[in-house]
Amino acid sequence: MILFAELARDKSAAKPEPEPVEVAQTKVEEKPTEIESYQIQNVKVISQGDMKAGCETCACTMLLNILGFDVDQYTIADNYLTCEYISWDENGNKYGPDMYSAFAGSAYSGWGVYSPSMAKSMNNYLKDQKSNLKAYSNENIPLETLCKDYVSKNVPVMIWATTDMAEPYEFDTWTVNYVDENAKTKVGDSFSWYMHEHCLVLVGFDSKNYYFADSSAGKISVFEKNLVAERYKFFGCQSIVVK
Repeated sequence: MILFAELARDKSAAKPEPEPVEVAQTKVEEKPTEIESYQIQNVKVISQGDMKAGCETCACTMLLNILGFDVDQYTIADNYLTCEYISWDENGNKYGPDMYSAFAGSAYSGWGVYSPSMAKSMNNYLKDQKSNLKAYSNENIPLETLCKDYVSKNVPVMIWATTDMAEPYEFDTWTVNYVDENAKTKVGDSFSWYMHEHCLVLVGFDSKNYYFADSSAGKISVFEKNLVAERYKFFGCQSIVVK
């Protein structure tokens, strides 16, 4: 009995220990959380007042103010806009600029200006301020992208749409007599201006709406996303970002 017990104990002691098994560790990649809503705070809204055609000028000024520049709309209008006035010949034919190249009229009494010319005016101001920032005119950047890349990071964006998001319609036409490198027409072509054309500063968003510093309303205006997208698309998805 004693002998068998000893043999059994020796056999058990000789049993090899199992080799440890290495388990591959799978790293789980966490996707960044999308910001569902954001609004830039302490935005001072400038009303157009005596600038009947000054929405672009006021939007530019509000954007620059948000970024910390001490400037008013009159300084921009009187010193930095490239303006080409609408004129008539003896036969009543109307002439004016391509609005991608210059302001048609002036901020006080006129038609308007599009993003490339406005960005040039802003860059002249920024150069005078010896700033390293630059205004960039863009087309066809989705509003959601502008919100994600800029607004959610406290960077305002100028966009072209319409007053109160009303439906635009062709209201005035003239023969082009002024173009620059940004023109979409040639001298002698026809250029049309659309009623309700408006420039605003995109300063916020949520799941349903966009928020704007709106010089026409004199306050922060809130409009439904799909409607804004339609008006924005109508004017070629024009925007300006300063960075």
